[in-house]
Amino acid sequence: MYFAALLARTEDGWEARETDLDDVETLGDLTEVARAASTEEDTVLVFIEQEDAWFGVVRVDGEEDPRIYVSDAAAAARSSYGEILLTDELLGRDPEDLDEIVDLDGTEEGDAEELDDDDVVPGPKEVHVPVGPLGDAELLKDLGMDDKELLALSGDGALTGEALGEIADSLGCADVLEAVR
Repeated sequence: MYFAALLARTEDGWEARETDLDDVETLGDLTEVARAASTEEDTVLVFIEQEDAWFGVVRVDGEEDPRIYVSDAAAAARSSYGEILLTDELLGRDPEDLDEIVDLDGTEEGDAEELDDDDVVPGPKEVHVPVGPLGDAELLKDLGMDDKELLALSGDGALTGEALGEIADSLGCADVLEAVR
């Protein structure tokens, strides 16, 4: 089970609404949903929490690239919602490296030959996803929560299911988040 909310910062304060991620497949889709939550180019935060195992915060400021923080990348990698946040860039891998993989049959493109059942076909190695926090821990600094506070919510056993509430409290929007929970 997961919880996802959009928090838009406006002239009048924060506005929050719960959101459904069933139709969101990529970070680009999630960014579009966030931008649609704001009538201006205000800051929008996307909070995602899954089964008290991990949480993620995505910050979208107008047309700028989204900034991402995930409390436990390894836990998030086991979730379809977490995979949305764990981009190649965040994981430190170059997507062009995947394009350079030689055809699995060892031939150049277009020269496929049949493989015997005895042939071993090496595939790309799994990308290591680190256990623990990953991303921009300073994405909320100018809004009232420094990186040390955010990292403390992500530490060993610190995630109690109330991390998003504590973040919202630091940002001064706990009441609007609680209203949509």
